[in-house]
Amino acid sequence: MERVACIGECMMELSEHPDGTLTRGFGGDTLNTALYLARLGVPVDYVTALGDDPFSDAMIAAWAKEGIGTALIPRLANRLPGLYLIQTDEKGERRFFYWRDNAPVRQLFRLPQIRTIEAALCGADLIYLSGITLSLFDASGRDRLFDVLTRARARGVRIAFDTNFRARGWPDAALARDVYERAFQTSDIVLASVEDHQLLHGSADPDSVIERLHAAGVRETVVKLASPACHVTFGGAGEVVAAEPVSDVLDTTAAGDSFAAGYLAARRAGRSPAAAARIGHTLAGAVVRHRGAIIPQAAMPAINLAPEAP
Repeated sequence: MERVACIGECMMELSEHPDGTLTRGFGGDTLNTALYLARLGVPVDYVTALGDDPFSDAMIAAWAKEGIGTALIPRLANRLPGLYLIQTDEKGERRFFYWRDNAPVRQLFRLPQIRTIEAALCGADLIYLSGITLSLFDASGRDRLFDVLTRARARGVRIAFDTNFRARGWPDAALARDVYERAFQTSDIVLASVEDHQLLHGSADPDSVIERLHAAGVRETVVKLASPACHVTFGGAGEVVAAEPVSDVLDTTAAGDSFAAGYLAARRAGRSPAAAARIGHTLAGAVVRHRGAIIPQAAMPAINLAPEAP
C-alpha cells in the first residue's frame, strides 16, 4: 500500500499547567498530523532530522510505537531537537515560546541522505507539509524542496499544504507571501484559514482566500472560518461544513493538525470533501478536550472511514 509522507519538525514540548508545573512531551504541526493519520490506520512516514541524544531516541521509539515510519529520519551527531513551551489561558487559547534555531531538521536538504529521502517522496501516495515546514529552510533548501515536490507531482503524487502561518518563523511577510504562493501553485489540496490570511494579507474575507487559492490553480480547498466551520471546495462546487459545538475546551493545541489528519484520511478513503471535513471536525473536537498536542489513545473518537454509499 502506498504511503503518506509528512515533512516537518518535531520538538520537545513543555506544557505549562495552571500551578506552574510542566509536563514534557513532543509535538510539531506535521508530526501531530502524521500521528493522528497513523491512529486512523493510514500508512505514514515522517520526514525530518533529529540528533543522537536520548530525547531524539525517545521520539523515534514513540513514533514507531504509534505506527509511524521512521526510516526517512537522519540522525545528526552532537545535536539536539528544538524545544517549545506552551502556555494556555482560561479559554483554552495558547501561546508558544521556541528554542529551535539550531534544530537538526534545518540541515535536511544538505544531508547526504537527502537523495534517498527524495526518491521515497517521489514514490509516496501523498506528501503533506505546512507553512511551518517551509519556514524551516533557507532559500536553497526551499528550492530543493519545491523541486522534489514538482517531480513527485509529475509522477502522480498528490501534494497537500496546510498554511499554518507563524510570523516568527519568517524574516518578513513579503517573503512568506511569495513562498506561500509558490506552495499553492505546487499543491493539489490546500488547507487554509482566514486567520492565516489575515496575518499574511491583512484580510479575513473567506471569499478572497478561496479566490486566491483558485487563481493559483488549487483544485481542492478547505478554508477554516472564524466560526467553528470550514468552507470546502472541490471541482468548482463549494459548501460550508459546521463543526459540532465543544463546550469543555481545555487546549486548542493540534486542533488544526488533527483536523488535517481526519480530512486527509477520509479523502484518501474515498469520502467526499464535506464528509471528510465532518470527520476532521470530529477528531479536532476530541483533541481540544485534552491538554497537549497528543491525546491518549483511549480518547480517540470512533471514526468510520468506509466509503459512502452511492
